Amino acid sequence: MAANAMPASSTSRPWHAMPVDHVLDALGSSQHGLASAEARVRLTRLGPNALAEVPRRSALAMFLGQFADFPIMVLLAAAAISGLIGEAADAAAISAILLLNAVIGALQEARGERAVAALKTLASPTASVLRDGRALVIPAAELAPGDVVRIEAGGIVPADLRLLEVHRLLVNEAALTGESVPAEKATRPLCVEAPALGDRANMAFKGTIVAHGRGTGAVVATGMATELGRIASLLQEAGGIDTPLQWRLARLGRKLAVASLGVCALVFLVGIVRGQPPMLMFLTAVSLAVAAIPEALPAVVTISLAIGARKMAAQRALVRRLPAVETLGSVTRICADKTGTLTVGRMRVEEVHGKREEVLRATALCNDARVTASGLLDGDPTEVALLAAARQSGIVKGDLETDWPRVAEIPFDADRKCMTTVHSDAAGGYVSYTKGAPEALLPHALAGSAVELRFSDLAAAGERMAAEGLRVLAVATRRWKALPPEVSPEAVERGLRIIGMVGLLDPPRDEVRAAIETCEEAGIVPVMITGDHPLTARAVARRLGLAGDCDATMTGRELATLSPAELTALVGRVRVYARVAPEQKLRIVEALQAQGELVAMTGDGVNDAPALKRADIGVAMGISGTDAAREASAMILLDDNFATIVAAVREGRRIYDNIRRFVRYAVATNSAEVATLFLAPLFGLPVPLLPIQILWMNLITDSLPGLALAAEPAERNVMRRPPRPPGESVFARGLGRHVVWVGALMAATALGVQAWGVNARAVPWQTVVFTVLCLSQLGHAMAIRSERESLFTQGLLSNKPLLGAVALTVLLQMAVVYVPVLNRVFHTEPLSAGTLALAVGASLTVFVAVELEKWWGRRDRRRAVLVEA
Repeated sequence: MAANAMPASSTSRPWHAMPVDHVLDALGSSQHGLASAEARVRLTRLGPNALAEVPRRSALAMFLGQFADFPIMVLLAAAAISGLIGEAADAAAISAILLLNAVIGALQEARGERAVAALKTLASPTASVLRDGRALVIPAAELAPGDVVRIEAGGIVPADLRLLEVHRLLVNEAALTGESVPAEKATRPLCVEAPALGDRANMAFKGTIVAHGRGTGAVVATGMATELGRIASLLQEAGGIDTPLQWRLARLGRKLAVASLGVCALVFLVGIVRGQPPMLMFLTAVSLAVAAIPEALPAVVTISLAIGARKMAAQRALVRRLPAVETLGSVTRICADKTGTLTVGRMRVEEVHGKREEVLRATALCNDARVTASGLLDGDPTEVALLAAARQSGIVKGDLETDWPRVAEIPFDADRKCMTTVHSDAAGGYVSYTKGAPEALLPHALAGSAVELRFSDLAAAGERMAAEGLRVLAVATRRWKALPPEVSPEAVERGLRIIGMVGLLDPPRDEVRAAIETCEEAGIVPVMITGDHPLTARAVARRLGLAGDCDATMTGRELATLSPAELTALVGRVRVYARVAPEQKLRIVEALQAQGELVAMTGDGVNDAPALKRADIGVAMGISGTDAAREASAMILLDDNFATIVAAVREGRRIYDNIRRFVRYAVATNSAEVATLFLAPLFGLPVPLLPIQILWMNLITDSLPGLALAAEPAERNVMRRPPRPPGESVFARGLGRHVVWVGALMAATALGVQAWGVNARAVPWQTVVFTVLCLSQLGHAMAIRSERESLFTQGLLSNKPLLGAVALTVLLQMAVVYVPVLNRVFHTEPLSAGTLALAVGASLTVFVAVELEKWWGRRDRRRAVLVEA
């Protein structure tokens, strides 16, 4: 038995299945509540009615934890070595990058740990309770199982209650169930052993809001034993996971670190064997190790993500964790909550069966919603929707009430499922209007009493609208010459004339259908996960094109019968989940991840928070979302618009493409430097570059052009290709092959120039090799802006930051070659015009070769299209 809870009974019947008197007996309580002494005993034994807090790591621990990664440790070593050999600027740059990443990571972790704390905002600070037969107001944390609590409109339910008495009680449970319509509450026991949370009509749950009416309930669970507490437990257990970008780059860093250290050791040994000075070879090997690891990669990633986050913020998407920007570009499934995410989040009249004006006039009169001073509609969402439909048809409630003032009413009751108002008629007599569930009104209607509507047609219309997922209300009337002696359901709600049916729905957002089509074109499968009724969920899914008649729908009850292995086997075929509990949302996300899917989860309620945290990326709603959902998420949609996700996916794919461009650029050029130094002694050539030249080239070519690649615009086909497989390596799709042959070609060009220069004797061959390698890398940066299109098709000005970075780097390299003071620092010599022209021409080899590679690829793709046609 959980803490803060008492057993339902000796037979372990659930609270919702027990009659009211049995509930009080099982709790050892009565209609007068607990005795104060007994309440204190229970509070001491079971604990306070509060959510447990998880011990948090200190800020220092969070900060230091960011350095416990192998590539980060290698870069720390590189920074230390750079400082030891006198390259203070390089050491400072690497250290600054690592420090920035650690601060960002620690801030992200601190924000994530506030998710559980945000649940506390849903707790009611006080509660109206009966103790010793007297009404008291006490702190909600002091409630104990067995207490009898009173709730009323506008208040927060302070604990999980089994309702004992209700008066038109409606409770907004959207934060737990996802349903946009407040739940109608009753007291009768339910015969179903395990109904979904949204179907437990005789229960009220901690953290939900009383929308209308009042009631009394017995506390059956407090603190962490409540439904809200159960979600808090799930949220604590649902640990976050690394993003694809994080583990791809971590794996890349480890591979590059190991490979570079091995090659540098070989360079050192070969130099020693050939008689080179040990100190020179040591410094060369160390410099090469620093150059071989693309230490600018963390900065490029951070800057790319920051640029993407800024662009997404302008498009109403707020990124809380930078890696989430790229992760959206990788998702294969988007699990979206229905209410407020795919739909507008408010009820609307979709269909009127019968004379529209007559039906809407009746629903405007039989209606407790009101028009505020500012002209807005306020009240129960269903009644607001009916009044809005009447207003759109030119029917004004105030004018109606002048001609037909209300003289009596029979309030809505969950058992009767209807509401009646009685109005005096200026023409004489009285008229009553009744609205409610068709199954409640049709049995009391006069068969064939409506001239325009046959009874069979009414029943068929109601069944059809219900099958389409609409909430159906029947509307009836009855005329009176005089008021009956007693205005009661038995006297007034009999002999009714049905005048029509109204179908209501929380409608899909207009822009969501196009967003779903774009997602599917991009190879992303949208999935609806909701606590709403299956018929409603399927209706919304069909309207959005999210699911067809053949696509599977699964309810929470069906899901509960499946083992993890069975769910994993079925989860890929289901597009709509309805009536699901919070832990089931978490199970769905985990099952999809077990299938190898990369999952984004959107949501706004407390019930979504564990799944938001566990998903590869959680996307919370900014307007309708709860604090718990926002804190558990990686990204917040400021406009609650599913279509905003499409823009985020596009931006995420652009960012990952740009990170791949930098990896393509940095690894190819760094491997060229390593190959040049490693192969030169094997071909009988002297060491081609000095340590200072290696570090300079690494500094100016990796930093400015590499960072400028982050600004590359998205390619035209970015949303017309499938997502990357979650397990795909950074080097997939030809990138590994590219860096090998480009690195080899660049090294071969440099070695060829060196061999020519050494044989020519009068040529400053080391300066030539230095310049050729530098300019070749810049040409490579320009050529790889697109994997398909030619640079000349893209245009030089389509990425101005890169063009400026290349121009500045060329000027800096020319300064190293021609400025006397820099000649002494970098051991260079001025080149003649002819030698410089030769160096420039040789460096263009790589640019031309990459452009030819892209041309060949375009030709092959055109041929494939022609063959398929």
